[in-house]
Amino acid sequence: MFDYLLSPEALALRDEVREFVKAVPRQLLIDMDNDKVQFPKEFLQEAGRRNLMGCRYPREWGGRGLDWVTTAMVMEEVGVLGYIMACTFGVGAELVCDAIILHGTDVQKEKYVKPLLKGELFAAECLTEPRGGSDFFGTNTTAEDKGDHFLISGQKRFIVGGEGADYFLVYARTDEEAEPHKALTCFIVDRGPGVKVEYLYGLMGCRGGGAARIVFDRVKVSKENIVGRLNGAFAVFNTMMIPERLGTAAMTIGAARPALEVATAYTTKRRAFGKTINRYQGVSFQVAEAAMLLDASRSMIYTTCRAVDEAVEPARIRRLVSESKKFVTEACQTVAEKSMQVMGGIGYTTIYPVEKIVRDLRLASIWTGTNEVMSLIIAGEWYDEQAAARKKGQTRDCETDAEEAFAADEKIM
Repeated sequence: MFDYLLSPEALALRDEVREFVKAVPRQLLIDMDNDKVQFPKEFLQEAGRRNLMGCRYPREWGGRGLDWVTTAMVMEEVGVLGYIMACTFGVGAELVCDAIILHGTDVQKEKYVKPLLKGELFAAECLTEPRGGSDFFGTNTTAEDKGDHFLISGQKRFIVGGEGADYFLVYARTDEEAEPHKALTCFIVDRGPGVKVEYLYGLMGCRGGGAARIVFDRVKVSKENIVGRLNGAFAVFNTMMIPERLGTAAMTIGAARPALEVATAYTTKRRAFGKTINRYQGVSFQVAEAAMLLDASRSMIYTTCRAVDEAVEPARIRRLVSESKKFVTEACQTVAEKSMQVMGGIGYTTIYPVEKIVRDLRLASIWTGTNEVMSLIIAGEWYDEQAAARKKGQTRDCETDAEEAFAADEKIM
């Protein structure tokens, strides 16, 4: 995030986060990428000890009472460690806690949010299933009402943090007869009898984040663990899409940044044909475009964060969040690829971290809603906004400014 857009308190927090990031052992990052570490518990415990997680939540529940702009800054800075580090940092502190803070009871916040933000508990969000990811309403996991509790059965997969989680935020079908948006309920499910982590995926990148398949075999869950209302998961899902997609976009900037920094340093030292290669436009113009894309990404993130902080109308937030997720993730993938390109063959090796960054960032446009789904949302909201603006006569009718705007029989629709 641009420093001149941050408050003094946010700047001080940025320095705290940077000190934390510098203290993380390089061997941990290497071991995670080699699948020797399946979940970075010590990393999250230390973040909790430093009170770095969930900075926008109220102080009474363990946060710092700050805003989304500051949150985006934190996610970018943590992302410098690698995309999966920011993912594991964000899943519990920014996704699961967000649902409980906004929709949960004070008892739930005391039991689940406070210890998570202290680094004493770990959590994972369980949404994607073997037969559905973006199709939220296609959930096959069921919760059977047994009076004072539910029995949850089903499977979730690609669950980041699943290996290390102490509890899970689970969406399940509680009314088979209701229309889709009134059929699901959100639950907090403690790890215990009937909860099985059956498979840790072999991933192209983003390794070490405990991505797992979670199987729920008639798991007993108290009704006190419902988040929000019975059959009210749609409301939880809608608010969760803000931290899930906006947080994803912000962390992607941090994960791409080291690739450009490494490539910039390399191209100022590497010599060819008698001069350093940054003196060639074929190299420097690619670096310039990458720098431009990072700054454009930060600008979009800041604008969207301000919209959320100012509580503008929900439909507009949906569009801005979707635009941010799509634009920023694709821009940062381009940044990483251009960084590799200007470094040549050495960028494709493990001598430098750029190849890992390229592998990791491929996930960015897939998870938390594919970028194709983001385009679907953007298009729908944009058309609705334009129709409403025309109806209200809010803007000039520029269509009539053409010389032959009123030509007969030409505008045939």
